Amino acid sequence: METNQLNLQNCSIAYIDKGEGQPIILLHGFCGSSSYWENVISELALNYRVIVPDLPGHGQSTVLQDNASIEDIAEIMKEFLDSLKLDQVTMFGHSLGGYITLAFAEKFSSRLAGFSLVHSTAFPDTEEAKKGRMANVEKVKQKGIRSLIDGLVPKLFSPEHSQEPYVEIAKEIGYLTAPQGAINTLIVMKNRPDRNQILHETELPVLLIAGEKDQIIPQEKSFSVSKSNIKHSLIHNAGHMSMYENPAMLISEMNEFLSS
Repeated sequence: METNQLNLQNCSIAYIDKGEGQPIILLHGFCGSSSYWENVISELALNYRVIVPDLPGHGQSTVLQDNASIEDIAEIMKEFLDSLKLDQVTMFGHSLGGYITLAFAEKFSSRLAGFSLVHSTAFPDTEEAKKGRMANVEKVKQKGIRSLIDGLVPKLFSPEHSQEPYVEIAKEIGYLTAPQGAINTLIVMKNRPDRNQILHETELPVLLIAGEKDQIIPQEKSFSVSKSNIKHSLIHNAGHMSMYENPAMLISEMNEFLSS
């Protein structure tokens, strides 16, 4: 798909912009890119304007500065929307993208018509997970990005999908991640706070999506808050990557949320 480039104050963001109508933003996961969403963009673009950036340090976007935070990325996304003259959007965040979506909802809720966490969580990293992030930082420094991707990507899919061609596609996308971009983002994720309070307090429509066989984020961590304005959706026959493993059901859930 055709990619555009937008120069912001502190970085350059590559993005796909397809379709017309109500704008929706799709944010990809760690060591992914806008390409993660290719199986859903065309279908959603039949009814909506679908805007899909490469997050800083990923894809064709420039690397996030050292010592940045998840809040800094939310600020970049706000500047991105400002530059596109978008007053209000519905934001879907996959994994890392969900952490950014929650930070955005905390700081700029008036810019959202609603939001969704896709295989993500409002919980912070456990101490064990934080140690894992730093071990991966050292892995990238010592062995390079391919070593990280080869260990990470297979775990993103349910075990029965481990030999599917799209696992290799996700790896190829991951190999394009700038090593320093991966390092900086690992530290950003490690340092993010608990944001369950945002889910408790928001009055916006919220869609929480979990994978039935997610090996990264279990259902109970995705479905952490139950309220009348929050819908829980379990994607069957999928791990952490329903945009590959069960795109039809993911698209159906996204469309239902958008139309309501």
